[in-house]
Amino acid sequence: MRNLRVAVVGLGRIGKVHLETLLRRTAGVEVISVWDPRSAKAEEAARSGGIPSVGKSFSEILEADVDAVILCSPTDTHTEYVIAAARAGKHIFCEKPLALSLAEIRDAIAAVEAAGVQLMVGYNRRFDPNHSKARQMVETGKIGAPHLLKITSRDPAPPPPEYCAVSGGMFLDMTIHDFDLARYVMGSEVKEVFARATSLVDERIGQSGDVDTAVITLDFENGAIGVIDNSRRAVYGYDQRLEVFGSAGMVQIDNTRHDTHEFFGAEGTQRALLHDFFMDRYREAFAVEMGAFVESIRMGREVPVTGHDGLLSVAIALAAKKSVADNRPVHIDEV
Repeated sequence: MRNLRVAVVGLGRIGKVHLETLLRRTAGVEVISVWDPRSAKAEEAARSGGIPSVGKSFSEILEADVDAVILCSPTDTHTEYVIAAARAGKHIFCEKPLALSLAEIRDAIAAVEAAGVQLMVGYNRRFDPNHSKARQMVETGKIGAPHLLKITSRDPAPPPPEYCAVSGGMFLDMTIHDFDLARYVMGSEVKEVFARATSLVDERIGQSGDVDTAVITLDFENGAIGVIDNSRRAVYGYDQRLEVFGSAGMVQIDNTRHDTHEFFGAEGTQRALLHDFFMDRYREAFAVEMGAFVESIRMGREVPVTGHDGLLSVAIALAAKKSVADNRPVHIDEV
């Protein structure tokens, strides 16, 4: 079976992560071309990665002899690029979120279905081995009937306020990973959201109309309750924890660190710092995720994270935003 031929579109922070993963850590794939509107970035990536072609435009990428495109471009381009790629007969891996509105996402899904290609959305945390284990314990009944879910997700530093103003806000940019992870681990859909949020980290984020600190309560269709707490700044590092409590037990996922050493001395104990950010903490998850996409396309299987998954996570995020604005619980059907 020949290798999957792909082009990478967008070479910002996440684009570089995916490109490195494809080049160094993914079997059965060849990166044929790259494109970024900042041509110097694309040319440098091609030189350092031994990539044979640098596209001059997105339309030129679609004319190339590739089977799939890896979309790491800004969110406001996702729908346009997904639809164009689908019509060109290319399979698509698209970073989250698919779009900031449900109507746009439905248009993208319709184009993908009409073209008979596959669309996978980049929710990498599903592919973390620890989260997969938690999902398995819920799915097999190891913890009994799930009652409570707790997710803590705190970034080490906030993004620039100008980024927050165009990203769709914290719920659509950051917490959306937690919304998808909640659905995945619990194996149940969210039916209602109640969120409280404010700006305590950077007043400029609040001035831009966004929030940086939040607590979100989720009601699941299986009767369980979930709680997510978020902050844009944890001074001690990238804080990622998860717990599912059930009728027969509990599973916890703690933070991972740079190493596992512990120092004991007269003045106390010392442990390694938490990971700096998602590029380190979820390095293995990115590799498993991209491997799953490549294998699904090569083997003709459905991708593990579909456009429908992307739609539902954005619906939860929009419900959370409405909940904050209205100061009340919001049913998913309302959005």
